[in-house]
Amino acid sequence: MTSAIVKDTHASPWTPLRHRVFRTLWIASIVSNIGSWMHEVGAGWLMTSLAPSPLMVALVQAATTAPVFLLALPAGALADIVDRRRYLITSQVWMLVTAATLGALTLAGMMTAPLLLVFTFALGIGTAMMMPAWGAITPELIQRDELHAAIGLNTMGMNVARAIGPALAGLIVAAAGPGTVFMLNAVSFLAVIAALKRWQRAPSVSELPAERVVGAIRAGLRYARHSPQLRAVLIRSAAFFVFASASWALLPLIVRQELHSGPGTYGLFLACMGIGAIAGALLLPRVHGQVSRDGIVAGATGLYAIAMLALAHSGNIYAAAAAMLLTGAAWISVVSPLMTAAQIALPGWVRARGLALFWVVFMGGMAAGSALWGQVASWIGIPYALTLAAIGALIGIAATWRYRIGQHDSQDLTPSMAWPTPMMPDELEVDRGPVMVTVEYRIDPARVHAFTHVMHQIRRLRRRDGAFMWELFNDIEKPGRMVECFMVESWLEHLRQHERVTVADRDILDKSRLFHLGSEAPRVTHLVAGGI
Repeated sequence: MTSAIVKDTHASPWTPLRHRVFRTLWIASIVSNIGSWMHEVGAGWLMTSLAPSPLMVALVQAATTAPVFLLALPAGALADIVDRRRYLITSQVWMLVTAATLGALTLAGMMTAPLLLVFTFALGIGTAMMMPAWGAITPELIQRDELHAAIGLNTMGMNVARAIGPALAGLIVAAAGPGTVFMLNAVSFLAVIAALKRWQRAPSVSELPAERVVGAIRAGLRYARHSPQLRAVLIRSAAFFVFASASWALLPLIVRQELHSGPGTYGLFLACMGIGAIAGALLLPRVHGQVSRDGIVAGATGLYAIAMLALAHSGNIYAAAAAMLLTGAAWISVVSPLMTAAQIALPGWVRARGLALFWVVFMGGMAAGSALWGQVASWIGIPYALTLAAIGALIGIAATWRYRIGQHDSQDLTPSMAWPTPMMPDELEVDRGPVMVTVEYRIDPARVHAFTHVMHQIRRLRRRDGAFMWELFNDIEKPGRMVECFMVESWLEHLRQHERVTVADRDILDKSRLFHLGSEAPRVTHLVAGGI
């Protein structure tokens, strides 16, 4: 069936801005991201003064991204089970306090290299807690057919900040030092807090108790394991970010050691990358109408590899600036399709957890890659490290090509509520389990093979939504009698399965019903372990 999520090629990319809450949060996020990019410039440049080794400078990037790798999944679970608005406000307050303390200590002359890494890591914790929830609220603020445009605007906003923040930070670092940059970053979080305070979010409605954090994490991992669409996004992301991190991690050293320049040039290069990314974002809709999402990611990865080679062997500021423009255009052309594919692959009940896994791969790849390429650069030099990273990115294209991310845009993942909720005896406790569910079909023996093919699709959605066991049994004494059997941890978890069925799932379930003979529906039974 055709879903409302299919993109409208005639819609304006600015359409989501007509929604007041989305517009307010979008502007506030640009302000906050400008402050974050200013922090990156200040922290990276400060470390070149405190401890100018390639490894220590690269560890600044690692300290920024490692918390997302460590904490994003618990953060995604929390964002799916608590009020996202209050949760986001709490994370912003944490980052405001951390940034202000970092700025005060730096202005007082008390900052050391280990302390800078500690505070950068603390800011990363706030980012880790915020990012899954921030991505998950986007579909709440707009209409479903505007999702592509909204993601494009969010990505463009980040790159507007990337164009402004580094250039501004370079001037401020040169004039007043990194401490002032850190204090301005703290002030920028106030914009997001104010915007979130104005948002009157409608509470989610469910008759079931909220999931517990550990169970919610397990559910998120289980969904990713049994969702081919999300797995493809994660694999393609890992193949890119580990190698792409080399440019980010080594850029401060390229400016200082290879080009013998200062913080103004460093900010200029990051601004060039932001400008390139904005240009790429404006060109993407036109390219997407002619090239598949998979083709865009592969081609842009190739361009990114070329940009790394150009940066490694540029030899002068002008050539390096041109390489950074190309880097920005290629970066956005990879990241935006991957983020869109991740959003499309996720229904609302697990959206923050799925996006958290995307950010785990994103930031984990950047953190691991930053440390890796920093160490490689200390062994063989910066140009050769970037060359190896470029070759690795090209190899990653070929190695992951079979994982396609552009084939599922038509899936409608809104809740269908088409699976009738079973009657529960009053004396049955909701946490009783495990629960075994059977569905009995009567099938034309000549159509068993086709029926089995459909049931394998159902197996994936049962396992994805909560079943820890699934089997399809064939009655050898009564040809055509087939029984689907699956088990879940508890009666409560089975009730959650009913809430998790999407319109796309319903279409698959309806296909299985078409094979069933007779006017009555397939017979369903529920068996609970132990006595009542």
